[in-house]
Amino acid sequence: MTPNADPAELDRFNALATQWWNPRGLMAPLHAITPLRMDYVQQRRPIRGLRVADIGCGGGLMAEAMTRAGAQVTAIDLSADLLGAAKLHAEDAGLDIDYQETSAETLADTHPGEFDLVTCFEMLEHVPDPAAIVQACSQLLRPDGEALFSTINRSAKSFALAIVGAEYILGLVPRGTHQYDKLIRPAELARWCRSAGLRVAGMTGLVYNPLTQVYRLDDHDVSVNYFMRTAPQT
Repeated sequence: MTPNADPAELDRFNALATQWWNPRGLMAPLHAITPLRMDYVQQRRPIRGLRVADIGCGGGLMAEAMTRAGAQVTAIDLSADLLGAAKLHAEDAGLDIDYQETSAETLADTHPGEFDLVTCFEMLEHVPDPAAIVQACSQLLRPDGEALFSTINRSAKSFALAIVGAEYILGLVPRGTHQYDKLIRPAELARWCRSAGLRVAGMTGLVYNPLTQVYRLDDHDVSVNYFMRTAPQT
């Protein structure tokens, strides 16, 4: 089966592997928002003792944070170089994380219904078929589980802030990281969730103030970055 991945995207992320764990390097924004992402997760479902699948884990920032919080984490990605960086960092930190170079669809085929929580953060906008990732996340869940997604809204505001501003003016992330036509409106993600047997339980925005250089969660502003909380339909 052909992996649900864009080779150009994999090459781009592989090239960032040596920078991933530098909090003042190219991945500084991810380091800055990881505590907020953890707050978002923990406020919705405390994860100590839960079995978690982290889909599109990259170099392992969230996988490590969730492991430190007491979760049993399986973290997957198709970027071999990023997984290598993730494994080395976890080993140095003495953390036991099950890193696998595999696709979400394959994990769903081999481990259906085994996870209390599935996280898929900043990944859907980088794959050819995001709806298939949503379907796989649904298959991975136990009946009482939850899937949490985050991505970027496709809007004029997100183009101005997340692409022009963040990539070309402020240099917060490398140029070319995001392509406008791959960004995902909340209504589109919600439709894919419903088709996959998930109900939407809520949305929360992640807002950045370029003047104060501070990120915050906002339950009312999903115009740029946003989280979507879902659970199996009953």
